[in-house]
Amino acid sequence: MTKKNLKLTVPENVANQLRVKAGDQVRLRVRNFDVQLQSDHSEVSLYQRIGFWWFVIPALLCSILFNVFYWIRDQNLIQLNGETSIGTDVIFSGTIVGTLLFTIFFIRGRRQQTNVFSKNIYWRNFPAIIASFAVILGVALIGFFWLLSSIFAGAAFDRLTATILVFVFEVIVNYVMILAAFSMSPSALVRLFTALIAGGVLISMAANGQRRWWQHNFSFLGTDLASQGWQFNLTLIVSAFLLVTLVDYIFVSLHQVYPHSWRLNVLRAMLTFLAVDVGAVGLFPNNHEYHWLHDQIAGLLIYIIIALIVMLRWLLPHMTKEFLWISYGVGLILVAADFLFDVVGYLSLTAFEIIGFVLVFVWVMMLLQILQELVDRGTRIFEETLVAEEDE
Repeated sequence: MTKKNLKLTVPENVANQLRVKAGDQVRLRVRNFDVQLQSDHSEVSLYQRIGFWWFVIPALLCSILFNVFYWIRDQNLIQLNGETSIGTDVIFSGTIVGTLLFTIFFIRGRRQQTNVFSKNIYWRNFPAIIASFAVILGVALIGFFWLLSSIFAGAAFDRLTATILVFVFEVIVNYVMILAAFSMSPSALVRLFTALIAGGVLISMAANGQRRWWQHNFSFLGTDLASQGWQFNLTLIVSAFLLVTLVDYIFVSLHQVYPHSWRLNVLRAMLTFLAVDVGAVGLFPNNHEYHWLHDQIAGLLIYIIIALIVMLRWLLPHMTKEFLWISYGVGLILVAADFLFDVVGYLSLTAFEIIGFVLVFVWVMMLLQILQELVDRGTRIFEETLVAEEDE
């Protein structure tokens, strides 16, 4: 009985990218009606690429140093949280070692081209990415141990148990940061950007609930009068770093799809200016000495968004009508809110700032998603004909 197979010819440049040659085995991954061609190199899992000792050895060293420190102090009972505690040690050592491991594996992935995103990141954005992840890790650890201290109020452990806990926490932090370096992508950065702003703002609101921040204004969350106002300001500054990195990556990729486009250059400059303005809002909080400057910077943010919405139709190629109408709607609401606040006096300053923040945040997220979709449309597609072969 004759059995027919289909033969697929792979272009040479695709074979080079997959790092395969004649005689090598490749895999066809079928999902619904899509087929993905994979080489043995792509089948290497993250667990194989992340060496076991990379996250265990540093954790072991940190836990030994922790034990020695308290042995020298002749202290056998160690608090879970406090000035000298398990939490303090993990926050400082975890942030330093975790950031160092993230840096090492991010650079390694860029040089070995194991991550398409990292190899397309320019070195000018490298410090911003590292600083962002260091701050995010540090703040996340502070929040985590604050939560633990609330759940286990007054908890303390003997030195051996505390050392084991430090080792476990350090292993988890190291592994997560190495995994983050391997998993970097535009969508991951967008999710991180979203979670950072939403989480930072909500935590600041919750922390200042008893101070009735809404009776002042939204900017009160970052002032000296607020509880932990530095967290709110740091959220805005780190978010600005991430937004600059995202804009730079997306537009470098877009210029490969739409080369020599002055419209994209203008849009890129405006989005970069928007990111800088967001960072400046956090850098100059609404304290007494910066009150006038803060108001000017915050007001400029609304004008940048309105200018982007008005010019978007001419600046961005292949823009959908649906997003344009959504953008115009956002612009009209912002203008109406400004009129109701500044002219009519109907809206309070807090209500006006919250409306502006939510609309700007959501619109920027949607725009970043649209831009990423434009980048994805530039994916190279090769058309080849399947040739029938007969097997006896």
